[in-house]
Amino acid sequence: MKHTTSKGRGAPAGPSQRQLRAGELVRHALVEILREEDFDDPTLHGVSVTVTEVRMSPDLKHAVCFVEPLGGEHAADVVKGLNRHTKFLRGRLGRMIDMKFTPDLKFLHDESFDEAERIGRLFDDPKVRQDLTPQPPSDSWKDED
Repeated sequence: MKHTTSKGRGAPAGPSQRQLRAGELVRHALVEILREEDFDDPTLHGVSVTVTEVRMSPDLKHAVCFVEPLGGEHAADVVKGLNRHTKFLRGRLGRMIDMKFTPDLKFLHDESFDEAERIGRLFDDPKVRQDLTPQPPSDSWKDED
């Protein structure tokens, strides 16, 4: 039997180690840039932003950056503000990272926090909670003599 790779066939594989390393490099650099910079943009002024994940394209030329503003307030406005300043952020990023190309940046709101909150509320529902609490075993299965 021949050994074949799944490259180009079937379900897409996850990101490569190279993409993951580059994504973390970009994420850490963006965290530093956002921590140090004061933006003139009123939607970003005084806002603390968490960069939760950076996903790199296979050629490492594009980075999708998932962000969450502290408290989750005005997330859409903060994301729009960051996307307005991608040229500036990319320029700062290029001086901080050692990569052949500085990736183009695109910011998106990280929806995973909202989803986790929704699931938490679901688990707090009394109807769901009763299904999650262990019930004492019933003796109904025993044969009576």
